[in-house]
Amino acid sequence: MATDTRGKAATLALRRRLLSNSCRLFFPEDPIKIVRGQGQYMYDEQGAEYIDCINNVAHVGHCHPLVVQAAHEQNQVLNTNSRYLHDNIVDYAQRLSETLPEKLCVFYFLNSGSEANDLALRLARQYTGHWDVVVLDHAYHGHLSSLIDISPYKFRDLDGQKEWVHVIAAFFAESLPSVGGQIIPPAGYFPEVAGHIRRAGGVFVADEIQVGFGRVGKHFWAFQLQGEDFVPDIVTMGKSIGNGHPVACVATTHAVARAFEATGVEYFNTFGGSPVSCAVGLAVLDVLEKEQLQAHAASVGSLLMELLGQQKAKHPILGDIRGVGLFIGVDLIKDEATRMPATEEADYVVSRLKENYILLSTDGPGRNVLKFKPPMCFSLDNARHVVAKLDAILTDMEEKVRSCKTLRLQP
Repeated sequence: MATDTRGKAATLALRRRLLSNSCRLFFPEDPIKIVRGQGQYMYDEQGAEYIDCINNVAHVGHCHPLVVQAAHEQNQVLNTNSRYLHDNIVDYAQRLSETLPEKLCVFYFLNSGSEANDLALRLARQYTGHWDVVVLDHAYHGHLSSLIDISPYKFRDLDGQKEWVHVIAAFFAESLPSVGGQIIPPAGYFPEVAGHIRRAGGVFVADEIQVGFGRVGKHFWAFQLQGEDFVPDIVTMGKSIGNGHPVACVATTHAVARAFEATGVEYFNTFGGSPVSCAVGLAVLDVLEKEQLQAHAASVGSLLMELLGQQKAKHPILGDIRGVGLFIGVDLIKDEATRMPATEEADYVVSRLKENYILLSTDGPGRNVLKFKPPMCFSLDNARHVVAKLDAILTDMEEKVRSCKTLRLQP
């Protein structure tokens, strides 16, 4: 375990020497050295406490004691691959199945959301016999080569698009598009899309990696916002399900799984579904249930939306405010008429929030959407505090603009 003896400057120098510049940092001009996390808070090497508003990986809170204990206790006994019989993997699959529609009853365990989406792509192509994939603009589904090719967020080579597509393997979509700008699809949209895709011989893949596991409050899975009768053919999950431990999963139907099995190729993932990973996954489910975090997300998210809505009346820069549960996006715009993204202002706000020990970031095609995806233990008091600081920063920024001052941070 790393100690706190090395100063931030030394750590930054080592990182710049040893890691690729492609491995980017938050706040690159003045990055934060985080050494500890607990609940919805993170702490730097000086002991300063930051409210974490964006870390949807630490789903039930950083270093939740029950999750840490589950990993520790299982690690003391056994951690091996899934070719041996073990109760944890079947117990975990059973628990997950209880949260999903009955049709989604076959599970594959992996280590990351990228692995899960890559497997979903393989399953879809094997089942349909087709290759092409339909995605939403500005989508992101992972860092593997197969997924970069279907992620417009990362791959903007429009010449790579085909002029026509008629052999569709799948429609891939986050149930709530995240990097696209915290988008809430209209009710009925995905069922209608699924109908078109299935008539064309494809399957519907719901990417729940960033938005599932109770985050939306009203439901356990974000795709359930589209109606109780809507059931994807494949669901992928990751990030939040392991609370920081590398756990991911693909759930699908018997029909899709059997088509994959018919290839005769074994599916094996060395660490996927290990006893420790499944112990962690079970502990996360236990915490969600015992601490009633799904209902908590609904109540805190409702207050946060209300408070942000009140700010819109005060600050013209605030455009659309949208969200459900603890998944919320706030557009910053130049003016109401053109709705031009206020990208520079959004960067300024995020940096000022950091000065006030609040961690937030931006997303969307214009990088102007403030995104709220905090750990599920984010509290009512946290919501009030964050919005109060946002109000003060926007008020100060507006005064600078009226005075024709440049939006610069103090060195």
